[in-house]
Amino acid sequence: MQASDKGAAPAPLNGQDLRIGIVQARFNADITGRLADACLAELRLLGVSEQHIRHVTVPGALEIPIALNAMADSEDYDALVALGCIIRGETYHFELVANESGAAVTRVALDNQIPIANAILTVENEEQAWARAEEKGRDAARVAVEMANLMEELQ
Repeated sequence: MQASDKGAAPAPLNGQDLRIGIVQARFNADITGRLADACLAELRLLGVSEQHIRHVTVPGALEIPIALNAMADSEDYDALVALGCIIRGETYHFELVANESGAAVTRVALDNQIPIANAILTVENEEQAWARAEEKGRDAARVAVEMANLMEELQ
């Protein structure tokens, strides 16, 4: 960031003409559904047209990266969104799923040079998930639009 950028308000986000892909895990479906609803509503507010949004579901967080990779390989999208919810249990499985899904989402983004808004919640309990779902869904939409526009500007 340049010194002149400090404290500057970001430019208004414009999603018009952007193509966005969303991959939602069905595990913890009520929570991921809330994430998706908030994300889709925010994308529409930002001007992304319904016909430019592809929303697919996968079984769980570990399956999100392979669907993201297929979308990225198609070159049909300006940005992607990962939506999931991993709630800590009593075993090491939480760490495995959280770490592996997060690392794989990042790898897909870097390997394909496509922005991915990672809104896979990693929380201690269901209460934390509900408290974050709507805001994180909206945030994911804003990140996708902002980064898609930035990548266009940088190329």
